[in-house]
Amino acid sequence: MSTALVELRDVTRSFPGPPEVQALKGINLTVNDGDYLSIVGPSGSGKSTMLNILGLLDRPSVGEYRFDGHLTGGLDEDTRAAVRAQRIGFVFQAFHLMPRRSVLENVMMPMLYSGTPRTEREDRARDALNRVGLSHRVDFLPGTLSGGERQRVAVARAVVTRPSLILADEPTGNLDGTTTTDVMELFEELVTDGLALIIITHDLAVAQRAPTCVHIADGRVSTPE
Repeated sequence: MSTALVELRDVTRSFPGPPEVQALKGINLTVNDGDYLSIVGPSGSGKSTMLNILGLLDRPSVGEYRFDGHLTGGLDEDTRAAVRAQRIGFVFQAFHLMPRRSVLENVMMPMLYSGTPRTEREDRARDALNRVGLSHRVDFLPGTLSGGERQRVAVARAVVTRPSLILADEPTGNLDGTTTTDVMELFEELVTDGLALIIITHDLAVAQRAPTCVHIADGRVSTPE
């Protein structure tokens, strides 16, 4: 039997008060290699807390999170950081590119932390940028690019370490309709490589592109459609 890549079991995340707030309530979720799903819900529904748990940026108050079959609750912060660097790619609404570094340097940056041999970093960064259609922009600074191009750089940066899981947090929030479609098609091409992709969004049209759409409201998920 194959092991799930991501497995949340009865996960609750509480924040102390007063009053105490339960941002997630008894969440169960399983994601396998190559799965593509969206988590959709309004502001304040628990989406960001879910992203932080899945990305090993935060810990459940109650319940278990297994990543690739391994319980994560007992891992120290250095080990969690290593798993993030090697196995998880992040794409954010605000791009989070370094403005004074070239496009190529931005994409190379995660490989400093993932253990990628120095001699491979530039070639892998150029390959990733070629993949997202930006080989002609390698020497540009992020501020000279369009929003869609900046998000493509962010996608290249997320995949350059060859992670198992991509977490995309409102990745189309700063993009117009046409650019949103282009970026979503780029994500969907990546899934064919066996990457697992989780899109976290409030945009139902974006969410419904995924084969599995999980709704979250008031910290609880409904049965995937």
